Amino acid sequence: MTTEALTAPGGARGRGDRAVEYQAIALVSAAHFANHFQGLVLPPLFPLLKSELGVGFVELGLALTVANVLAVTAQLPVGFLVDRVGSRRMLVAALLGAGTAFVGFGLFPSYWHLLLAMALLGLANAVFHPADYALLSHKIPATRLGRAFSIHTFCGFRGNAVAPVTMLALVAYGGLSFGLIAAGILAIVVALPLALARGVEESPAPAVAHATASASAPAGSAPKRGMTAILTPAILALTGFFALMSLSSSGISTFSVVALTTAYGTPLSVANLALTAYLAAQALGVLGGGFVADLTRRHADVAALGYAINAGIVAMIGLAALGTAPLIVAMAAAGFLGGLIMPSRDMLVRAAAPPGAVGRTFGVVTTGFNFAGMLGPLMFGYIMDQGAPRWVFLGSMIFMTITALAAWLGDRHVAAKRRERTGLSATAAAD
Repeated sequence: MTTEALTAPGGARGRGDRAVEYQAIALVSAAHFANHFQGLVLPPLFPLLKSELGVGFVELGLALTVANVLAVTAQLPVGFLVDRVGSRRMLVAALLGAGTAFVGFGLFPSYWHLLLAMALLGLANAVFHPADYALLSHKIPATRLGRAFSIHTFCGFRGNAVAPVTMLALVAYGGLSFGLIAAGILAIVVALPLALARGVEESPAPAVAHATASASAPAGSAPKRGMTAILTPAILALTGFFALMSLSSSGISTFSVVALTTAYGTPLSVANLALTAYLAAQALGVLGGGFVADLTRRHADVAALGYAINAGIVAMIGLAALGTAPLIVAMAAAGFLGGLIMPSRDMLVRAAAPPGAVGRTFGVVTTGFNFAGMLGPLMFGYIMDQGAPRWVFLGSMIFMTITALAAWLGDRHVAAKRRERTGLSATAAAD
């Protein structure tokens, strides 16, 4: 897993229209904010929804499962649509669909309407990562792409952070239906400027992308198209890499509070403060990671080193009963390093994407997040049920260590293959 050349139009363009670049970053980041905000609309309202709809928490959990299953199922086909139809159009459709889902549920609050809304939301969720990264990859030059990715990710984190308190405030002010409709209107409002911003649409048609791929293919070989173009060993390895990254952090973000209070008797307020420090530092790390990603081409080494250090920090949290200040500092350091790696992670995927296939490549790779999101809570929940709270951190440490090794070994493998190709080319030239 290494970065060799970014051949997107944005990278080849060098200096482009900065106004268009800023517009693209702002619009895509706003869409990502709205997407993450809507992902946390329902959980804070579960007690109210349980009473309003006359259902249990299992039924409410099933509604979220419907959204996740449809998002996973649709992500690859949606990636192909993004590359063919255009990322801007797909983002507008996704925002309007997600907005309509919440507005409709707010107007007609019943359990069956909730399931329908979550199905529509799941289909919309499948669009955002492929479309966001495809649009940014086309519009932002390679020298600034890492920072663009970092701002995009940071805005998603901000959506997660403000959604719970915002929803509770809206419901307290105007009631449950008012809050749900307001959450839907947010997505519709974000969609409007994106619908009007035709200048940020990527221009290459699929035929152009295929022509580019044909020109860059080795003599005597036909360029790969369709599924064979993206289901390469490098992209499949990155899918596993994304899953490992998600598993390494999901235990901390989901179960660290209960693990700390159970293992060490950490006061609930301190454990929550430590988690807040972790999440806030992670968001700041993402912004810093954008500069790191633009300063180096060795993105796999950044990921390997960051996760190796992070594994040591998380192991210390799991093995030692830290005081309040050291615990908060350690959690903040773990969060910052985890965020610092994310833009480099995205640049690895961008470098592996075939010409004209950024959308479908991210569609494949980010399914690693989805599968880890299904497995992680079950696995770490089982750990807690077995009375082993320290293993929430030690398990995360193991996944971080595997992730670091995967990044390092993958990079060395690709470098060896590159040297082999260079040697063969030199031999052929000499002959």
